[in-house]
Amino acid sequence: MPLVDIQLIEGVFDKSQKQEMIRKVTDAMVSIEGEALRGVTWVRVHEVESGQWGIGGVGVTASDVKAMQGEPA
Repeated sequence: MPLVDIQLIEGVFDKSQKQEMIRKVTDAMVSIEGEALRGVTWVRVHEVESGQWGIGGVGVTASDVKAMQGEPA
């Protein structure tokens, strides 16, 4: 039974985007393992509070990620 954890900074992705991640990650696992495992493939989305995730010793916020994506904060 595959278990995939996705960790994200809270506030970057909306509900529909997270659902799409779950769908596509499940599809990727099924493409490797076979259709029989679809019903037992678990995908969990964990959100870390904005500012509590660090890169290069600096806390990163949802606004920072959106700026990297070219979106308005």
